[in-house]
Amino acid sequence: MIRILVVDDQALIRAGFRALLDAEPDMEVVGEAGSGSAAVAEAERLAPDVVLMDIRMPGGDGLEATRAILGAHREGLKVIILTTFELDDYVTGAIRAGASGFLVKDTEPEDLVRAVRAVHDGDAMLSPSVTRRLLTRLAAEGPAERAEPIDVGLLTEREREVVALVGQGLNNAEIAERLFITPLTAKTHVSRAMTKLDLRDRAQLVVLAYESGLVRPGWLA
Repeated sequence: MIRILVVDDQALIRAGFRALLDAEPDMEVVGEAGSGSAAVAEAERLAPDVVLMDIRMPGGDGLEATRAILGAHREGLKVIILTTFELDDYVTGAIRAGASGFLVKDTEPEDLVRAVRAVHDGDAMLSPSVTRRLLTRLAAEGPAERAEPIDVGLLTEREREVVALVGQGLNNAEIAERLFITPLTAKTHVSRAMTKLDLRDRAQLVVLAYESGLVRPGWLA
């Protein structure tokens, strides 16, 4: 059972997400919060698997709450950012803070359900079009400061190819088709790369692919 915390300052939106997700046999909304500070407290109390996080709220925004939650909680907890606009200024900050992707609030219900399952399984919700905009913003902001630089030299040549394709927004099936391998093999390469580089999920792989030069905005498929 996937335990979900829904965070949004509008009660009607929270109720809609709860009704949708609770109807799924493998999902349970274990709590709600209407502000960033309340989200941090509820995440501590409820220990959810996935947090649906509104980005703009009173009482501490979603970016601050994402940093606090992911900095304090067990490995495996995932955050999906909810935003009204695809070009929200906070998106790159949220991804760098460790969020596993983002969705616009008017996304189709089945896409929201699919996103929750995907991030719970370690995937990320970053389509090629979203990735293009993300990398454009990252290019403008410059690489993030890190306590210790990430060494892509730890990767095999094939893993570097796979990470570059992840950086272009391709999923495992698309990577498999591009490299003439099976989707399971593509998934294995992605998992090994994340383990070697000590990254949380594919969203962080996208950022790493750009910052290491494995992919650049103009190269996107």
